[in-house]
Amino acid sequence: MSNNIVPRESEMSLAELRGDCARMAPHWVVPAKTAAKPVAPSLIHGVTVPPSSARLIDSMSDYGD
Repeated sequence: MSNNIVPRESEMSLAELRGDCARMAPHWVVPAKTAAKPVAPSLIHGVTVPPSSARLIDSMSDYGD
């Protein structure tokens, strides 16, 4: 086992972090929002789920016990 000690990253205050974000904001490009186009039901194909995965999901109470 190595005895190398990794130095901690410098701790930054919330104010410094917000200032950095504010300076970077003009550089961020927001793509134009596009509306999702409806898909014809004939183009939707079934999803194949392996039985082991289906059993796993079925046994989770979050998914409708």
